[in-house]
Amino acid sequence: MKEKLKRTNFAKELREDIIGQKVNVAGWIEDIRDIGKIIFLVIRDITGPIQVIVDPEKFSQVRDIPRQSSIILSGTIQRSKAKEMKVELKLEEIGEIYYSKHPLPIDPTGRLESSIDKRLNARALDLRNENVSKLFVIRSHALEIVRQTLREMAFLEVNTPKIIGSASEGGANLFEFDYFKNKAYLAQSPQLYKEQLILALDRVFEIAPYFRAENSNTVRHLTEFYSVDIEGAFLDYYDIMEIMERLIKNVIIGIHNLGYLDFKTNEFVKKAIETKFERLTYQACIQELKENGENVVYGDDLSDLSLRKLGDLHPGFYFITEWPLKLKPFYILENENDHFLSDSFDLQLGYLELISGGSRQYDPHKIRNRLADQGLQPDNFSEHLKVFDWGMPPHAGCGLGLDRLIMSLTGSVNIREVVLYPRDPDRISP
Repeated sequence: MKEKLKRTNFAKELREDIIGQKVNVAGWIEDIRDIGKIIFLVIRDITGPIQVIVDPEKFSQVRDIPRQSSIILSGTIQRSKAKEMKVELKLEEIGEIYYSKHPLPIDPTGRLESSIDKRLNARALDLRNENVSKLFVIRSHALEIVRQTLREMAFLEVNTPKIIGSASEGGANLFEFDYFKNKAYLAQSPQLYKEQLILALDRVFEIAPYFRAENSNTVRHLTEFYSVDIEGAFLDYYDIMEIMERLIKNVIIGIHNLGYLDFKTNEFVKKAIETKFERLTYQACIQELKENGENVVYGDDLSDLSLRKLGDLHPGFYFITEWPLKLKPFYILENENDHFLSDSFDLQLGYLELISGGSRQYDPHKIRNRLADQGLQPDNFSEHLKVFDWGMPPHAGCGLGLDRLIMSLTGSVNIREVVLYPRDPDRISP
């Protein structure tokens, strides 16, 4: 029985220093060009394309293979005459072929454009487009940088439940379902758990999916989204802003080092890493909006229109701090100098909110009062509140919308582009 070929090299490993060596490569057939005396076969793997030279005696073996079929083959590395490739593979042996069935639902090369809905319906095939797969290479590396950055600052990665017995933030936008004999919800945040965990673990972070039953059909909203949540004991919201600024700058630098961002031509990313993120108080934003003709009322939330105006005035990263306390969840700490305000912040990129965070209220009596003020029953939070009687230290934290960050850094116009299988009010498959 003939021994099956096994891949020995990826495309990125085919370099001039291995010219003359025999290698086995694998991938899918992206193109077949028959120019008479020779056939150029282009196969691609996740790391890039490989040009394969096929001599006439092997024409019959490759000419009729459908494009996008998966294949493994063997040959010798030689210098290429093509400008875009330094080396190529001279075909010697074809291993297994796994045929694609045509017509395909989309063209994964991107030469023929398809709507995003058609692409998402064939997502696994869509990912063969190098411009699409690149987004998820970036996302993967960004997650690695996030984890490394937080670990360097003594944060411990944790995993909290996604099936919960009560609304974690008292919100109405929860997915409710029957859990045996009880009602349960999909978590929209790890907030209560991560606050409890800092009692002993000091600094924690979690990267996980969360769920929001919000009927928002926009290019920046999903019903299932990924969040990077952090919480730290003996920290305040100024500390958290510093931590998150450092984290985002590290992500930008890391993606640049992969070759996906160019500091020389991209003024936005250059400014992001070379200058400190702006910090604007809520009050200053209100004043600035009024000066630019916006009809805003002090104490009200900032509308999408107002945020777009602020984004025009401040196109990069900037913090909005000291929001009115009434606009924030019950666990946010009131400002020491003005109890109408809170020790909180949002990080904006132009009009788009990326992070919301702040110092936390750690006095259980005040938390009960805040719950009552917001029309919530303190008894429903008894399991959470009891922890605050066990020596809860002052603490602070935030949540970063990972999908929105990747969307922004890659220049994607729709958040669904950077999520493998997005979920929104109209999409629950594939």
